[in-house]
Amino acid sequence: MSQPTIESILQEKRLFAPTPEFSQQATIGSLEAYQQLYEQAATDPAAFWAELADKELDWFQKWDQVLDWQPPFAKWFINGKINISYNCLDRHLTTWRKNKAALIWEGEPGDSRTLTYAQLHREVCQMANVLKDLGVVKGDRVGIYMPMIPEAAIAMLACARIGAPHSVVFGGFSAEALKARLLDAEAKVVITADGGFRKDKIVPLKPAVDEALKDNAVPSVQKVLVVQRTEQEIEMVSDRDVWWHELQPNASANCPAEPMDSEDMLFILYTSGTTGQPKGVVHTTGGYNLYTHVTCKWTFDLKETDVYWCTADVGWITGHSYIVYGPLSNGATSLMYEGAPRASNPGCFWDVVEKYGVTIFYTAPTAIRAFIKMGDQHPNSRDLSSLRILGTVGEPINPEAWIWYHKTIGNETCPIVDTWWQTETGGFMLTPLPGATPTKPGSATLPFPGILADIVDLEGNPVAANEGGYLVVKHPWPSMMRTVYKNDERFRNTYWEHIPPKDGEYLYFAGDGARKDEDGYFWVMGRVDDVMNISGHRLGTMEVESALVSHPAVAEAAVVSRPHEVKGEDVYAFVTLEGTHASSDELKAELKQHVVSEIGAIARPGEIRFTDALPKTRSGKIIRRFLRNLAAGEELVGDISTMEDLTVLDKLREG
Repeated sequence: MSQPTIESILQEKRLFAPTPEFSQQATIGSLEAYQQLYEQAATDPAAFWAELADKELDWFQKWDQVLDWQPPFAKWFINGKINISYNCLDRHLTTWRKNKAALIWEGEPGDSRTLTYAQLHREVCQMANVLKDLGVVKGDRVGIYMPMIPEAAIAMLACARIGAPHSVVFGGFSAEALKARLLDAEAKVVITADGGFRKDKIVPLKPAVDEALKDNAVPSVQKVLVVQRTEQEIEMVSDRDVWWHELQPNASANCPAEPMDSEDMLFILYTSGTTGQPKGVVHTTGGYNLYTHVTCKWTFDLKETDVYWCTADVGWITGHSYIVYGPLSNGATSLMYEGAPRASNPGCFWDVVEKYGVTIFYTAPTAIRAFIKMGDQHPNSRDLSSLRILGTVGEPINPEAWIWYHKTIGNETCPIVDTWWQTETGGFMLTPLPGATPTKPGSATLPFPGILADIVDLEGNPVAANEGGYLVVKHPWPSMMRTVYKNDERFRNTYWEHIPPKDGEYLYFAGDGARKDEDGYFWVMGRVDDVMNISGHRLGTMEVESALVSHPAVAEAAVVSRPHEVKGEDVYAFVTLEGTHASSDELKAELKQHVVSEIGAIARPGEIRFTDALPKTRSGKIIRRFLRNLAAGEELVGDISTMEDLTVLDKLREG
């Protein structure tokens, strides 16, 4: 099952309305209520967000001005003072939530842990004081390279508490990828673990940190703080490396939250771009806190009794916004799971749902397609009756997978919130509200209140219903990225200059193609640039090409995506070799492993095809659309008049 095609979405007419029983108890319980909120936000966005900021968050000092918009740079809640760690923890301690479960954690080998809000507050304060003792001060960047364990969330909240922006790097990235991110962020401290458990194996993390930092490759790093998780032997570098379990218990649990300016940087999160260098997406404090809080509350219709489980990793924006900050700001119970479905336990997700009585389950279409392949016997043999809302994230979901999710997991009673958003947006942009929005399989439905989204052509003109175009947002929103770290020009070029301002409005270009149907529902079709979506994770083609070309056997490489029934898309590489090297299966395997070493396992090519030459224009530009056709097994389409050598295509066709 691949991503939805234009034909499939045009034929998709099924409509699933919320049940009257669900709508009656929902925070936003009708389409009319949604439309009223949407109109209110569209008419006066500043007043809409100001009212919510006042009502939903605790501020140390109120703002002077709601929005300062100097396109493309936005500032929200000017001169307001706030701390997101305080909003996620301290304010709940004066209520009955003090003894409510904040984090429930299930480890892959079967160990588990529950932290109440009081316990989580204590551990965060202790870790914040440990960081201070290690020399971290307000404004210092802290790298986090962790498995899915409570300490990852504790580290993030501790950084936020003292005003040290964190930069979380997904634990599946290689030492080289980690080094590039630590260098760009100029991290002062790295927090890691000896390793983590994944699919019945230990994933070593500390050795990758050692490799990234060897020979003083990242001179800004002064200390490495290590969590003991797997207890395998690791090297501890004297005067640099320290153990979490030796420092935290002795640290004071008294650490008042630092009053942060609303526009102070909260974190940097690196995301793939069309060039080889990942972009450091900068998010700030006040607007991000508000938007993740409200979107989490309304989209998941959060109740005090919910056990909410987002299956993402904290290394991605989904983990930031909807495992840590959004749920905890609302005082919800957020579940973290270290493991993944695997041959030894293909039903492990359903075990977790049954064990903890999960009520809200939020996962990726990639996972759903994998569940379908594993067979219905796994969910059918577990009690999933606690579930009341299902969600999807990371990529468009094909209608067939949506229907399976609805029937087999949701028992045809759970609304499905199919969310579209990005690292750059900070929170949901298009999403159903489960008590209000009738859903269509494969559609992210309608914009969240306050999001003025549209589909336009390259001149910025709105396109007709069911006509493909470019997904844009017309007005700033509180959790939008502020810039690319240390590179305002790249921020401007990447997101704001593809499509010209229309009627004085700057258009944020998301990089995704989409269409609106006759009901105004949005259907996202995927990337229009050279960014692939592999299992819901964005990966730049240039990153993989650069990794391949760094191998001595490779002269040139071109990477495209091709449809994949589980991952959605897979990496397909066309490689030309240096003169003295011959193609072989052994070299293919070596090149695949080389990419893993350079970037991480998520970038491993599914297929490598050796070729004597690549199709190019007369100006030397690779014609990727032909390579995409070839990778997908499709007929070659498009103009070939600009091709330098037509015989290259013939040879590629012949295989």
